[in-house]
Amino acid sequence: MAKAKPRSSFQTSISRKPAVAKTSAQKAARTKTAAIIARPDRPQVAQIFPALLEWFTEHGYTVIIDEQSAKYTTGLEVVPRSEMSSRELDLVVVLGGDGTLLSAARATAAVDVPLLGVNLGSLGFLTEVPLHSLYAMLEAIAQGSAAVERRALMQVELLRGDAVRGSYLVFNDAVVNKTALARLNTYDLYIDKAFVSSYRADGMIVATPTGSTAYSLSAGGPVLMPTVNALVVTPVAPHSLTHRPLVVPDSVVIEILLRSEEEVAYLSLDGQPGLDLRDGDRVRCRRSEHHVSLFRTGGDFFQVLRSKMKWGERQS
Repeated sequence: MAKAKPRSSFQTSISRKPAVAKTSAQKAARTKTAAIIARPDRPQVAQIFPALLEWFTEHGYTVIIDEQSAKYTTGLEVVPRSEMSSRELDLVVVLGGDGTLLSAARATAAVDVPLLGVNLGSLGFLTEVPLHSLYAMLEAIAQGSAAVERRALMQVELLRGDAVRGSYLVFNDAVVNKTALARLNTYDLYIDKAFVSSYRADGMIVATPTGSTAYSLSAGGPVLMPTVNALVVTPVAPHSLTHRPLVVPDSVVIEILLRSEEEVAYLSLDGQPGLDLRDGDRVRCRRSEHHVSLFRTGGDFFQVLRSKMKWGERQS
């Protein structure tokens, strides 16, 4: 039997080239992509854009922007926030306040991309990075040394009868509330289908740990650390001294049944304009499978509480 001829070094190198070429092509095809999401009525944004885009170019990023950001620059691909989750993103820079970051978090949650919130608002509880620290944070991100904190999201469903009328991702809270002219409503609370109590109140709040420092706190709810695996149910102005906020594991399903004599109430999600509710509607809340990752400046949660909410300061 004739022996097979040995493969020449040329033949061997040819056979290996496609693998090397494929790897190089894959690397070349995977360019880093950053998205910029901005609040439209902030004059500072127009001043920030030139230097920010220059930084991204120097660090090899392709940049896409939302429709609001398109008012401040030209020549970049514009992608509506509702379509951001269809893109492969490495970083999202949010220019605005906490409301802008909440919107960005909901829009990009499905791709689990870290968000850098730059505070151009007033309180800036979530968008904690001040403008003067923007490029220091970007350099830390480029070097892989920036701290990232994962925050839980909540899935909220509106049910009418047996039909699901809507399903929504929520970062802060879901609020079932009466209108300004309506009387007190009655809300039946269920945890994992077990009846808890009937609340005669202005409204009911179901908040994530992040949302515990928002409307829930104003209504007398507790402050939860962002890493706590829990949800908090807070009644708004309950017509009973015995009703208090309730903290439950985030593994449960919370359901609020509306019983309204006037059949007038609203469901508000993360402070957005409300959805009309009817008598018998149910609002179901559970932990979402998605998370939000936020770049942090390094300060701990209690430092943020002291600086943003003035904890421990003497009242004059």
